[in-house]
Amino acid sequence: MEVLLFLSCILHNSVLLPYYKPLRIMDIDYGKCWDTSKKSWKSTLILAYQSLGVVYGDLSISPLYVYKSTFAEDIHHSETNEEIFGVLSFVFWTLTLVPLFKYVFIVLRADDNGEGGTFALYSLICRHAKVSLLPNRQVADEALSTYKLEHPPEMKNSSKLKLLLEKHKSLHTALLILVLLGTCMVIGDGLLTPAISVFSAVSGLELSMSREHHQYAVIPITCFILICLFALQHYGTHRVGFCFAPIVMTWLLCISALGLYNIIHWNPQVYKALSPYYMVKFLKKTRKGGWMSLGGILLCITGSEAMFADLGHFSYTAIQIAFTFLVYPALILAYMGQAAFLSKHHHTIHKIGFYVSVPDVVRWPVLVIAILASVVGSQAIISGTFSIINQSQSLGCFPRVKVVHTNAKIHGQIYIPEINWILMILCVAVTIGFRDTKHMGNASGLAVMAVMLVTTCLTSLVIILCWNKPPILALGFLLVFGSIELLYFSASVIKFLEGAWLPILLALFLVTVMFVWHYATVKKYEYDLHNKVSLEWLLALGPSLGITRVPGIGLVFTDLTSGIPANFSRFVTNLPAYHRILVFVCVKSVPVPFVPPAERYLVGRVGPAAHRSYRCIVRYGYRDVHQDVDSFESELVSRLADFIRYDWYKAHGMMETCNEDDCSRSGASSGECRLTVIGTLDLSGAPAFEVEETMQPASVSVGFPTVESVADVIEMQAVERRVRFAIDDESEVDSGDVMDCQLQEELEDLYTAQQAGTAFVLGHSHVKAKQGSSVLKRLAINYGYNFLRRNCRGADVSLKVPPASLLEVGMVYIV
Repeated sequence: MEVLLFLSCILHNSVLLPYYKPLRIMDIDYGKCWDTSKKSWKSTLILAYQSLGVVYGDLSISPLYVYKSTFAEDIHHSETNEEIFGVLSFVFWTLTLVPLFKYVFIVLRADDNGEGGTFALYSLICRHAKVSLLPNRQVADEALSTYKLEHPPEMKNSSKLKLLLEKHKSLHTALLILVLLGTCMVIGDGLLTPAISVFSAVSGLELSMSREHHQYAVIPITCFILICLFALQHYGTHRVGFCFAPIVMTWLLCISALGLYNIIHWNPQVYKALSPYYMVKFLKKTRKGGWMSLGGILLCITGSEAMFADLGHFSYTAIQIAFTFLVYPALILAYMGQAAFLSKHHHTIHKIGFYVSVPDVVRWPVLVIAILASVVGSQAIISGTFSIINQSQSLGCFPRVKVVHTNAKIHGQIYIPEINWILMILCVAVTIGFRDTKHMGNASGLAVMAVMLVTTCLTSLVIILCWNKPPILALGFLLVFGSIELLYFSASVIKFLEGAWLPILLALFLVTVMFVWHYATVKKYEYDLHNKVSLEWLLALGPSLGITRVPGIGLVFTDLTSGIPANFSRFVTNLPAYHRILVFVCVKSVPVPFVPPAERYLVGRVGPAAHRSYRCIVRYGYRDVHQDVDSFESELVSRLADFIRYDWYKAHGMMETCNEDDCSRSGASSGECRLTVIGTLDLSGAPAFEVEETMQPASVSVGFPTVESVADVIEMQAVERRVRFAIDDESEVDSGDVMDCQLQEELEDLYTAQQAGTAFVLGHSHVKAKQGSSVLKRLAINYGYNFLRRNCRGADVSLKVPPASLLEVGMVYIV
């Protein structure tokens, strides 16, 4: 067993890295395969316990308001018990089909390197088909170890769909709008779920207070609890999980015990209602009223999407274990117990709810636990909202906001201050405005079903494009689960005037904001691409034109991955001087959840070595911590020094040289050779590997930390790509003899320039719609985008640029 484990670690850390999918527990740490078999189950069970407090809080408190919302107006409980048994049958099969079968056993497998959510599905699709609207895709990105394809060989059917999607740009836009709609509904759910959860829990006071006192007590208490909940968000998911998990565990055991008590004491025959026959009987009797009451029944699955959205915090196995063996049985017992009690208490028609089925002896303790559990349930969807906004921001679909990673070791645990306080204000406003469970339930139900429909559509595409399954399976998945969700969605839409208008209005506003931001971002990139300056122009700048090179390092930030940006030409035109060391820096997002530090920096030369100009592309995934080093300047200089050493080794025959053919095939400008991936280890004695492709040369990695030692050259042919590992031969080259004066001079220039100071050159953009544009485009660009740009975080804040070193170059983009 230990031998197999050793071999798996070697394979995982070397040649199979791009296509091998390891078990991701919580932290991203390649190379630590040892003792996984001993600790995996212990870690998984701990994660399953933690997930109770973060993932399942929302889903577990649904018994508080499902029956109350269902019987609010459309149907009434009668002495025949057909209504309550029909509702119980609907609840049981809905819980079984949607959270259990759809999410736990299918959708959770459509993860993106362990990450979940709407944008995780979108990025997965973008890697398998060229449907992304951002045109900054590079061949080198496909060499990332996290840029894994599920099944590289394509089937005929999947390739047909892929070609169809790639051919029509309108389908790219439609897919993006669908994703944005799902994202906005998640945000809407994050607004509505805390309100209805806490309000329903506090409403239990009505059985212990007079109507006058209850009327004036519930709203203030609910608002106070909500304010406290949002104020605690900055402590982070990790601490919240350990703090809240015991509460949800206690709550699940409590509703299970109450359910068993009510079943045994009041109606042991209630299990018969689990038969689908009672659903048919229910619809036959209630007809239109029964269909409209589905808007209340669907609330039993609110929080199911959090299982997928919060997947990055935990693991697939942990979430599966927690739901299958604890949450699901507890919920079924709770709903059966309430139905058993109501079947023998027809006089409580006007008081249908959770608390009427609780014995008087334990009512107060249950009330306290319910309020605490509702707070935890709200936490689940709030953390999911933070995750989805962070993903959309990283992929250029949301204005820049501050993202605080609350745990340095565990990726995905974040807090967004601006979104947190906006949600708090809106949540309190909804509570005060609606004041009842019925309207809150209608609004929350529509948001939940919209998110689920979007997830179903995207998962169907994943099944074909990523998993390479036959289209009939994807169609079956879409029809089975899509029809169920459409039925519930129709019951929610019909109540538009009774609360369902809120998530629709919110979604329209947010989709507009996100689409305008994304559209303008793409147009700005295209403008930069069409107006970039040739490399010959840069090389021609010299003393003969009155241009001087001043001491220091100039970091020119641009969105371009090749060529000279127009903002630099504007800078040189107005100030005829630039720095001795010139670095064009591009900070870009890649459609993967995280980029290993060893593969983050792509470095190359711009022009000959004597010009001292370089290009550095810093790649981040949508879950990465941006600028996660103490000093970006020091980190960048260190990477440039490593690249200079590597480039010198390559030029002296120790590694392959970069010739003109390489430059032309890589698609770079004349004089720009292919980029090199610079790792985190020191170059001396460290192995290097090169990824060569039949079409374009990719990247070279120096100091890749997942390769500890390679004794010889290893070659592997996989998907038209050869990966070769090589090490320095000490018998041929001595480290003391190869360091010639040219290398020393270039390194000395670099470190001298660092001592002289660094200037950060950023473009200060103003975007205008070109003449002749439509009124809608002018409104979106001239007013909408520029308003968002002025009121969101600037690029200098996001990049943590020191104000004293900032140089802004005004640019007007005509798009």
